[in-house]
Amino acid sequence: MQRTVSTADTMAGTTAAYGAPEGAPALPPRISWGAVIAGAVVAVIVGLMLNVLGVAVGASAVDATSGDTPSGSTFGIVSGIWLLVANLIGLAVGGYVAARFSGTADDTDGILHGLSVWGIGYLISAVLLGNIIAGTASTAYQGASSILGGVASGAGQAASAAAGPAQQAVQGINPQALIERARTALQTGGDPARMTSEQRNAEIGTLVTRRLTEGNLPQQDRERLNQLVAAEYNISPDEAQRRVAQVEQQAVNTAQEAERRAREAADAAATASATAAYYVFGAMLLGAIAAVLGARVGTRNVHTVRRTA
Repeated sequence: MQRTVSTADTMAGTTAAYGAPEGAPALPPRISWGAVIAGAVVAVIVGLMLNVLGVAVGASAVDATSGDTPSGSTFGIVSGIWLLVANLIGLAVGGYVAARFSGTADDTDGILHGLSVWGIGYLISAVLLGNIIAGTASTAYQGASSILGGVASGAGQAASAAAGPAQQAVQGINPQALIERARTALQTGGDPARMTSEQRNAEIGTLVTRRLTEGNLPQQDRERLNQLVAAEYNISPDEAQRRVAQVEQQAVNTAQEAERRAREAADAAATASATAAYYVFGAMLLGAIAAVLGARVGTRNVHTVRRTA
C-alpha cells in the first residue's frame, strides 16, 4: 500500500498541504545538459577564436625585411600567456552561457553548471588536439620514415667505418683463416716478431674487441697485446704498454662521458616533464575558477515580491 508523507506550510494565515510518495526523490534533477553542452561549445569556440587572433598578431610582429623581430624566447613567453588568457576568457564566457541558459537562480547550481562546462570543454579540446596531433603525426610519418632510413644507412656506414680492428676480427672468423692462423702459430711459436703484419693486426683486433666488449682483459692477454703492439710498430715494450694504456684510458673516458651526458639528458627531461605538468595543473585550476566566476555572473537573481494583505 502506497503511503504519503504530508507537509504543511503556513503563509499569511493560510495552510497549504502537499504530499509525495514515500521513497520518491527529495528534489528533481536540476542540471540542464543542453545548457552545459552549449556553454562548453561556446567556451571552446571563443578560446579558439582568441588563439587565432593571437597567431595573427604574432605573425604581424614578424618583420623579416628590417629584422626588427622579437626574439624566440619573447615569442614563447607571450604565446604562453596569450594561450592561458584566451582559454580563461573562453571558459568564463562558457560558464556564463551555461548558467544563463539553465534558468537557475541557485548559486550552487550555477557554479556546478560552470564546472560542468569546464570539464566538457577540456574534453572537447583534448579530442580536437588529439585529432590534430594524429593528423600531423600521420603526415610526418612518411617523411620521418625516409629520414630514419637515411639515418640508419648513415649509422650503418659509420659503424662499418668505426669497426676497425673489430671488423677485421669478425671477418677473420672462418675455418680456412683459423687453419692458417693455427699453422702460423705452429710455425712461429706465437712469437710476434716472426708473425706477419696482417697476422699481428688480426690478433690485435681480436684482443681490442674483447677489451671493449668485456670491459677488461686478463693479465696474460694484456701482456700479449703489448708484445703484439711493440712488434708491429717496432717500439719498446714500455712504449707499447704506455700506448695501450693510453688507448684504454681514452675508451674509459669516452664511456664515462657518454654515461654522464645520458644521465644529464634524463634529468633534464624529468625536470621539464614535471615543470610542464605543474603548468598544466595551474592552467586547469585557473580555468575552473574562470568558469565558476562566469557561471556565478550568469546565475539569475531572485527578486522578492511582497504583497500587502
